[in-house]
Amino acid sequence: MKPAFEKLFGFESAKHSVRTEILAGVTTFLTMAYILAVNPGIFSALEGQGMPTAAVFTATALAALVGTLVMSLYAKKPFALAPGMGLNAFFVFTVCLGMGCSWQFALTAVLLEGLLFIILTVTNLRTLIVDAIPVTLKNAIGIGIGLYIAFIGLKNAGIIVSNEATSVGLGNLGSPEVILALIGFFITSILVVLKVRGGMLIGILVTALIGIPMGITKFSGIVSAPPSIAPIFCQFEWAEILSWKMLGVVITFLFIDMFDTIGTVVGVSVKSGMVDDKGKVEGIGKMLMADSVATVAGACFGTSTTTTYIESASGVAEGGRTGLTSFTVAVLFALALFFSPVFLAIPSAATGPVLVIVGVMMMTPVKKIDWEDYSEAIPALVTLLLMPLAYSISEGIMLGIISYVVLNLCTGKLKKLNPTLCILAALFVCKYLFM
Repeated sequence: MKPAFEKLFGFESAKHSVRTEILAGVTTFLTMAYILAVNPGIFSALEGQGMPTAAVFTATALAALVGTLVMSLYAKKPFALAPGMGLNAFFVFTVCLGMGCSWQFALTAVLLEGLLFIILTVTNLRTLIVDAIPVTLKNAIGIGIGLYIAFIGLKNAGIIVSNEATSVGLGNLGSPEVILALIGFFITSILVVLKVRGGMLIGILVTALIGIPMGITKFSGIVSAPPSIAPIFCQFEWAEILSWKMLGVVITFLFIDMFDTIGTVVGVSVKSGMVDDKGKVEGIGKMLMADSVATVAGACFGTSTTTTYIESASGVAEGGRTGLTSFTVAVLFALALFFSPVFLAIPSAATGPVLVIVGVMMMTPVKKIDWEDYSEAIPALVTLLLMPLAYSISEGIMLGIISYVVLNLCTGKLKKLNPTLCILAALFVCKYLFM
């Protein structure tokens, strides 16, 4: 029985401790469980288009559960998965609200991206695509998504509002919703600064509780059966799968997913010593496969791209090294399914501040950009600045790649370019000219 247990999770009793692995899983869950409140909150903008927020909660938990189980049993690694931040914002605010596409169209794009990711992982073509994008743009994409997420958080909290004269402006700081959001921001920030385990989740829950006497938070219970996902389960739209629009959306989902997953897996593995003598991450192919399978499953359930979470680093820091850690996370997501009344009652004033803090956490790569080399700095600024200003992650990526290729091509820095990058730039130019 013991060898079977060890084989199931890649667990070695001589090297690993069951207690340590389980505690690491609990730690990871606490640091990422905020997604159960934040993801439905973001998707609530599509409630009027027939996408029930309650169903999205269940889809979020199921996507995290299935994705993390695949990581645990197939890849046997301590990483957890859930619908990705930035990817959910791109789904809702860019594809659906910005481009005017239906949520069924967006779910179809997520499904196709997941299937394409599987093909790229099996054939190893993912390496060609990832290597084609300059490191500067990869860093800028992460920063831009962080700014975009933070901007959405400020808008959802009412701190930033529309303004006819200046496009955007400061909201009414005296309104109850904004006051609650500011309280939540400082509470959560203090917890994060003090490195309290599960600080963001605690911040969300405490802010929501403060909102009860203010009349903003309205709890209707604690435990209930999971809301049905029937209204959003496998709701795909095939009419435009061969369109330029679908191609652009799928490519954007794919790029963000690949960079996010590879960056998370490699970064956490290297930092924790989970690499071989040559610095290579063992089993990265299986980890990427788990990510892509989770994306396909998540699309079927009815949510945005499922990806490996950087919060997994918290569990790894606690000593998690095997699939038992991620299995523990999966079990906790399964239990969380029965607490939907709690997560669905949390107002945007409580989740908005967390989006701002997540944005802060994504700013780290800014120091890796060479701001004195303008052939690198200008495309980086185009990429990261246009995401929040154009309210579109995809526009930032496409225009960033175009500007990088054009700038280096016209200044004779051909060695910095490669055929794949040039082909991508040409496709994006065609998209702007002919769409």
